[in-house]
Amino acid sequence: MLGCVIHGPGDLRVEERPVPQPGPGQALVAVRYGGVCGSDLHYWRHGRVGDFRLEEPMVLGHEVVGTVVSYGDGTSGPSVGTAVAVHPATPCGVCPECAGGRRNVCRDTRYLGSAARFPHVQGGFATQVTVPAEQLRQLPDGLEPRRAALAEPLAVAMHAVRRAGEVAGRHVLVTGAGPIGCLVVAAAKAAGAASVTVTDLLPRALRFAAAAGADTLVRADDPHDTGWPGEVDVAVEASGVAAGLDTCLRLVRRGGVVVQLGMLPPGRSPFPGNLVVSREIELRGAFRFDGEFDAAIELLAAEPALDALVSAVVPVREAESAFALAADRGRSCKVLLDFGA
Repeated sequence: MLGCVIHGPGDLRVEERPVPQPGPGQALVAVRYGGVCGSDLHYWRHGRVGDFRLEEPMVLGHEVVGTVVSYGDGTSGPSVGTAVAVHPATPCGVCPECAGGRRNVCRDTRYLGSAARFPHVQGGFATQVTVPAEQLRQLPDGLEPRRAALAEPLAVAMHAVRRAGEVAGRHVLVTGAGPIGCLVVAAAKAAGAASVTVTDLLPRALRFAAAAGADTLVRADDPHDTGWPGEVDVAVEASGVAAGLDTCLRLVRRGGVVVQLGMLPPGRSPFPGNLVVSREIELRGAFRFDGEFDAAIELLAAEPALDALVSAVVPVREAESAFALAADRGRSCKVLLDFGA
């Protein structure tokens, strides 16, 4: 079978790999689509994501959907042939965070396609993968696998919105109109936000944000853009750059909430900390998700308009071009690898 393997910065290979066999508690899934995430792009371009550095070849990918092929001994789940999405996280279940109901920040989790631990956790960009059977989610009737491939990033976005607290009836700012930022728009609107303003440098990225439901679009490099809000109630930083965090902190109201969702570059990042103090701004982090994965699948089933965020589907043998396209935000939003073509 084929696997999409990163060997180092700029060294992405589509390789023949042995077909895995499911053990007890596991399911074998034939992958149909895999979404290229910003973290996959960071491994490809830099060999690292934040503080997680690549130390051995690793199959990339954690946004995968497919069909059930078989189960290991004594294991059951959705019937063979069923279309499923794969929850990519396997928390330890015993650490203080897991015991406290915050499994998304488990200190010993396993996450598909992540170099956070060594040996690395091999990912889902392969023709077939084995995963814990309990991490399979059957797709509802009417939800096509192509749209269902957005479940993982939408769950990330929904978790960020939940970290912000109550957004119903409020004005939400989102900095960065990449795939995650656009899905934050959809999540905020689904949570009842009265208005969502999105900033980005790229006009095409802003058009994707509009497709996701944004009310106001702002060119981040134009201080005279008439869409700039006077202040907002909640801000979600989804660009992963310090300038985006600066914008959030300067535009959120006194006593407002800023959620840092984008992964900032490793090392120190400057930000206007005095504003956090003098305006009593609450700055919160948002990392991955847990139960939001199921809610994301429900929202995708109810919102066919989110199909518009899938900008390209590329055969896995052309993975290098797919990654280059995904990295060009002037041409793409969410790019999927097709393992069934």
